[in-house]
Amino acid sequence: MSAEPSVSPSRTGVWLIGARGSVATTVITGCAAVTAGLHPPTGMLTETPLFADADLPALSSLVFGGHDTTDCPLPKRAEVLAAGGVLPHGVASAVAAELAAADREIRPGGPVPGDTRNEEELIGAFADDIQDFVRRNGAARAVVVNVASTEPAPSAGSLPPSSLYAAAALRAGCPYVNFTPSAGLHHPALAPAAATSGLPYAGRDGKTGQTLLRSVLGPMFAQRALAVRAWSGTNLLGGGDGAALTDPGAAAAKNSGKERVLTDTLGIVPEGEVHIDDVPALGDWKTAWDHIAFDGFLGTRMVLQTIWQGCDSALAAPLVLDLARLTARAHEAGLSGPLSELGFYFKDPVGEGPSGLTEQYGELVRLAERLRSRDGRPGEDR
Repeated sequence: MSAEPSVSPSRTGVWLIGARGSVATTVITGCAAVTAGLHPPTGMLTETPLFADADLPALSSLVFGGHDTTDCPLPKRAEVLAAGGVLPHGVASAVAAELAAADREIRPGGPVPGDTRNEEELIGAFADDIQDFVRRNGAARAVVVNVASTEPAPSAGSLPPSSLYAAAALRAGCPYVNFTPSAGLHHPALAPAAATSGLPYAGRDGKTGQTLLRSVLGPMFAQRALAVRAWSGTNLLGGGDGAALTDPGAAAAKNSGKERVLTDTLGIVPEGEVHIDDVPALGDWKTAWDHIAFDGFLGTRMVLQTIWQGCDSALAAPLVLDLARLTARAHEAGLSGPLSELGFYFKDPVGEGPSGLTEQYGELVRLAERLRSRDGRPGEDR
């Protein structure tokens, strides 16, 4: 019988839900490329001086695995993304070994058509997969991060897939991050387990583009005492998210976070809404347009329009790496419950906290100060 691998405090697992999707593939490829010195860590706050002494797990210490319901191997998926301009030319082949290693750690997700397992069996199987991953890799801990496509808001009764995975994370003793607007730990049935788990968790719905701008512009209008009359937007996107968001329920879940930012920062609910259009030809690229009608001095009517064009996967990947490292460190430091200080990264953050980006950044700075102490209490030497 082979000996069990010893636990290494230098290894941290990152278990991705939707592990063969565009975001997950970009996360794994990017981590390997930055570790190898092939590209700089652009977009990663955890690689800036702010977190230099916070004892975050090194990028080189991260090991990846996850669940997915598709079977396209990660190396092939990376080649497809490179062909579409999402990943730089040559990087997929340069980190092929790391992609293949992560691909070997991906397990079948669910439920899939014809799956006869009940909720308890699914949660148990998913938790076993995560625990086996941690044990075989000798990791000190693993963080479960949901980067799967958006699902509709759950109906009464059964748990949606995102909540099955979230429940499995709790059962496996792993911190959890929901980078999507799907229910995850937000489901009421999981609230008691989350509250008593002693684990840190964060979410919901990564703030990568349109809502990032809204969290800056909303406070600007409020601080200048300019009256916003209407705020409308349009999203054009393709890929898996574009297809998923053709479902009205999924689109509504996505838009709730965008609307919350405006309500919280403006103090009103302006007229207008966000429309999401699936344009398959765009692939991982998206365009977000906002039209803001506001009144100035003496009621002078004015308009501000913004256009954001970007690649969802490239915008999301550095945030996912930041969140995995920060949540792992929070777990090591003994923090538990909702990590409201990570609201900087989300449209619809868990816990209590501000909605304006500047104030959220201040909360993140305070978290960095806490993490500089081994037990998470500010002002105490290690």
